[in-house]
Amino acid sequence: MPIKRKRISSVDRRKQILAVARRLFSQKGFRGTTTREIAELAGMNEAILFRHFRSKDALYWAVIEEMSRAVNTRQELQATIARRAAVANDEEFFTSIAEGVLERAARRPALVRLLYFCALERHTLSRRFFRTYVTGSWEVLAKYIRGRMRSGDFKNMNPMLAARTFTGMVGHYFVMQNLFGAKEFQRFDDRKVCRTLARIWLQGMQTGRNSRRSTK
Repeated sequence: MPIKRKRISSVDRRKQILAVARRLFSQKGFRGTTTREIAELAGMNEAILFRHFRSKDALYWAVIEEMSRAVNTRQELQATIARRAAVANDEEFFTSIAEGVLERAARRPALVRLLYFCALERHTLSRRFFRTYVTGSWEVLAKYIRGRMRSGDFKNMNPMLAARTFTGMVGHYFVMQNLFGAKEFQRFDDRKVCRTLARIWLQGMQTGRNSRRSTK
């Protein structure tokens, strides 16, 4: 009797395609990856692939979306801010935010590579990603910073730019260490790095306990 092959469900087939596409897109970029290559490595033909994803762009966005949802940047940042009352001081609070940024990036390192490819290739989905997943996180942190400015704890400046500056410091460290290979030359304790970056940023932001001076 002929051996019956186990039928793969539509859900599992989709996961299979996404897994292969995620690996190839993060290694070779959008332009360097073909749907034929993805289909072959996933053990199917292109016709089956296009039953699940109507186009290469649709598959590309599905990969970005899946990986971005897995880290829940905005939601986790909101949870960190909600726990602010339990944190001893600003240094501890912003250190914890920095640690969260590094932890999420480490959880999905392929996403960082994929997004760099996306931006360098000037793919339109790069803008969509930033609108959907990045700017929202900036707005959450900027809202918190704006409140601290109103209370006189932080100097008066553009809160969105302040939020981007802080997360940018942390993101730059991760990219240099993990994407450009700086950790092969210099290794640091991430906890100490997060605390140091928090201190540097806060020195430019805090008004001081007995001072209400502001800079514009």
